[in-house]
Order: sequence, then structure tokens, then C-alpha cells
Amino acid sequence: MYLLFPGRHHLMTSFQFRYLQNLIQSGLHQAQDVDGEVIDQRYKIDGVIFAVTSANHSGTKRNPIPFYLRAMMIQEFCKELEVPCYVYGIDDVGQLPNFATYTVKQVKHQSDLQLNLTPENTFVICSTPVLQMYQSLGFSILPAELKDVAKQEFSTDLPWDIVEQIVAADQWQDDAKLMDKVHPATQHIWHTYQLGEKVNNILSDPIIGEDGDITESRDYNTYVRQMDEIAEIKFKDTSPYILPGRIGDIGCAVGSWIKQASEDSRLRESDFYGIEVARQLFDICNQRKHNGEFSNPNVFFAQKNAVTSLVFEKEAMNTIHTSSLTHEIESYGSRKDLLTFIANRYDELVSGGVWINRDVIGPENGEQEVYMWLNKEDGKNDCYDQQFDDHQQLVAYLDGLSTYSRFLRFAQDFRKTEDDAIVYSLKELGDKSFVVMKLKDAAEFMLTKDYTDNWYSEMHERFCFWSITDWEEQLLKAGFQLVESSHAYTNPWIAENSLKEK
Repeated sequence: MYLLFPGRHHLMTSFQFRYLQNLIQSGLHQAQDVDGEVIDQRYKIDGVIFAVTSANHSGTKRNPIPFYLRAMMIQEFCKELEVPCYVYGIDDVGQLPNFATYTVKQVKHQSDLQLNLTPENTFVICSTPVLQMYQSLGFSILPAELKDVAKQEFSTDLPWDIVEQIVAADQWQDDAKLMDKVHPATQHIWHTYQLGEKVNNILSDPIIGEDGDITESRDYNTYVRQMDEIAEIKFKDTSPYILPGRIGDIGCAVGSWIKQASEDSRLRESDFYGIEVARQLFDICNQRKHNGEFSNPNVFFAQKNAVTSLVFEKEAMNTIHTSSLTHEIESYGSRKDLLTFIANRYDELVSGGVWINRDVIGPENGEQEVYMWLNKEDGKNDCYDQQFDDHQQLVAYLDGLSTYSRFLRFAQDFRKTEDDAIVYSLKELGDKSFVVMKLKDAAEFMLTKDYTDNWYSEMHERFCFWSITDWEEQLLKAGFQLVESSHAYTNPWIAENSLKEK
């Protein structure tokens, strides 16, 4: 008889060890299943299979620890269990109703067909609602910490509860009561690889979502396509300022800028470091590297958050590049986060190094009140607040609104959840209607209104909080000098296609 133990397994507990040891030594005899039924029969336990879920995730709030460290921890945990133990990584594949079937098939495949787990030869250990998936396949469930399945009551702390307790503790290794809950194998791996600090940084980060993304409303197919399409323009704008040596691209998305830079013969002896916090984009970067898409072999990617800490060593980088990132820090974090980000980049550069920052900025005198005329004849003017569940229907609806009606929808949706909405009024002058508002808020609409394919994501983002004068003031405070050619400019394509006649 096998014991299948699925879970994320970021931490192994003392309770889990005692529980498994009792099951193995007793052959399940007198153990209770999840329904309270006592097992009268004795079984020879042939092995314990740890199915480590979300094995392809790391550095996120749900999965802060990489699979290889989780696997090492489990193997050390199993040394005294006196039966064979197996560890298999089960990649996250999204919301899959038959994930239990997928897991069992993965174990069979990864074990070269040696472990064919069935309800006849396997008991499943599970204390979370995932157990229902295995029950539906006919497996018997051993409840571990779960005391009452109907009430979801537990006899002791779950592993993730203890992870959060470690994060909350000032000196977790010195807390004897807490350490009693943690198996020595976990203590060893967490101490050796300094996981307490790493997990603390990830779980306490105010910007990153559960799966390592800044925003949960982004359409990645659209986003990736857009990044690739404008990569050449970005590189053309920024390449004159790049200093050879150690070159970092923070918020590197799918690695498009690094790809362009790696093809520049002037930079052939350079090392490139891409930093990306969003798991989906980080995975694409690594895949592109495996595909051989980068001309320079010295291209490296890491999944890190550059806001709350350094991502490179101090005084280590010759060039740091960021594009369309600083406005996201202001939008999803805070002004304090943005100032910290600026200070961190300064600390990472060698003397004479350069930070190239390319982003949308606001107009000078952004607080000035302006009258904005908006075209009512280039689309529909009714039902601007209509709601849709279907994404494509929403896009078609927004594209069909007049510029004026799209503004009314923008004013309704923009920064609503952040309690940071724009303020405006309507005024008639002669035979024309105007919207009266701050210049910087008018610019927000003008720069955002055409991103209908990613509307709800864009509604969270502020672009126009600083003019270039404001940027210069803050950069000088942080210790930077500005290259004289630093400047603000209007994208001519946007002016012609998005603003003219609107």
C-alpha cells in the first residue's frame, strides 16, 4: 500500500512526521479516515509519494520557495521513515477540475510507469478541500491535521499557518515554541538557504499579487505581443546611452530589450541580467533563452522584486534599463515605494554608471485647470456605463463609443478601487461642450483611452504624476546627475492616430 501526500510542501512539520511514522509502523491499523471510519486491516506500506504541487512556481506569495529546495527538505525529512519515499514535482496548470487525475498521471509518468496509483493500492493524505478531488476518484483519505471535514476544523496548525508564524516572528529560530512545530529538516534547509528572510520579503510585499504579478487583470497574450512590437523602438531610443559591461533590465517583460541589446556588436563582451517579478513573463524569458533567441550567451534572468530591495550588488552595474515600470510602482505601490526604487538603482550603479529610464510622464503645471473639448461625432453616445462579462464584447463596445462617451466611462472606472478618481465638471461655452479638469488628469485620459483591449488593467495605472521637471528634482535628490539630452517628447504616432480630431 502506498501513501500519496500532495501539497505545496513549503514546510514540513513535526506533526506530519509523527503522523506518517505512526501510519507506517501500524500499517494503518486503527487509523481513522476523513469520515471518521476506523481502518481495521493492517497494510504493508510500500512507500510514501510526495506530489509537490506548483513545482514550476517560486518567488510568489503562494509559492515563495523553489521546488528544488522543497524537494531537498522532503528527502531530509524522510530519512527516518524506514520506507522508500519519492518526490515528484507537479506543475501548476491553472484551474483544472480533474487536477487529482493529472497528479496521479504525472506520478506514473515521472516514475517511468513504476508507480501506478489507484484506489486499491493507495491512501491519500490530505487536509484541504483538494481531498474532494481524490474522493471523487475513489481514493480513501487520511485527514492528517483535519479534525472535522464539515466544519473545516483542525487539530493543529497547518504548515502554511506555521510559515506565516515564522514570517511574523522577529527571530524565528530562537522561538522554542515555534521550533517545536517545525521538523528539523525544515529548520536545516530554511537556515542554510536563509529562507526566513526570503519568504518574509515576498509575503510582506505590498505590490506583488499571490502568483507573483503586479496586476491580476492583465491579458498576457496582448501584453507580450505589444512588448515585442515596440522592442526595436525602445532599443533605438535607449541604445546611445548604454555603457558596456554589466547591463541590467529591470521589469524586462519577455526579454525583448535584452534580445535587441545582445545583438549589438558594441556590447558583445557584456553580461545581461533580466529582472522580472511576474511569473508568467519570467517563464517566457527562460523559455526564450532555452530556445537560443539571444545572441550573447551571457544572458541571465531572475525573478525578483526591485522595489523593496536591491536586485544587484551595490556598485556592480554599468547600465540599468527600465521601461514603462516606474509608473506601475507609483500606481500599485506608493510614492514611498517609487522613491525607494530610485535610491536602490543609484546604489547598484558603479561610479559613472547610467540608469536609463523610459516611461510616460505628465505635463508641466499639471495642477492647472483646463477646458477639454471631446469629439461626440466619432462614435456612440449612449449607455457609456454598460457592463460586460465577455472580454471581447467589452472591447467592441468601448471601441464603438465616441471620444466624449469614452471619457465618461474612463472617469467612472479610473482608479475607482484605489479611491483616487479624477474630478471633473461639464461646461457649455457657446455651441461647444467642455470637460473642466486638471491638466494632468486630462493627460491621463488622452494617454489611456485607446487601450481598450486591456481596459481594466489600465484603469489602475497613473502615468502623469510627475513632469520631467519633477523627475529631475527627485533624481538630483537621490544623487543622480542628468544627461543633458534627457528630455520629454510626444510620440508622433500617438499624436496623429490617438489625439488629432479627438
